[in-house]
Amino acid sequence: MKLIDVWRSKAYDERADRATLEPIWNTYFSLEKGFYQKLLPEKEPVKGTVKELCEKYGIDTFYMTGILDGINDSLVTPNDLEAMEEDSMISLEYDKKLLYKNMVAADADWLYNLEEWNEYFTEDEKKALYKEQKSSTTIVKETKVYPNDPCPCGSGKKYKKCCGKNA
Repeated sequence: MKLIDVWRSKAYDERADRATLEPIWNTYFSLEKGFYQKLLPEKEPVKGTVKELCEKYGIDTFYMTGILDGINDSLVTPNDLEAMEEDSMISLEYDKKLLYKNMVAADADWLYNLEEWNEYFTEDEKKALYKEQKSSTTIVKETKVYPNDPCPCGSGKKYKKCCGKNA
């Protein structure tokens, strides 16, 4: 079974009860935070085999696979998770803004509030990225214009006597 299949079958097991899944996710979130605290200060893009990265960050293969699954959409070049094995070469070169916004999208405040982000973004930049991400998922409904409403063109006429004539 591929690494990613093992991770997904255990972490997302729909038949498992809360008592089974909660320890997996609690451990994952703790390891994930430590991982990013070490990754974000890195000056050069991190590359290596899955096994080497597990050793570097002190995370076992199971949880590292979950972290790689989580970061993959934020990478400059996503890794082929479906084919990934312990000896697969992978890159962790990430797009800083995209990673930050993906953490916001995941409501992972323990990650997007890490001190390590201060090296890359000011408070105002972080607020702007946060707002940009949140507004990108907000659905804005257009206001319905009824026949007796003032025409949106600004003529002062009723919609039905102005632009609504041709509708």
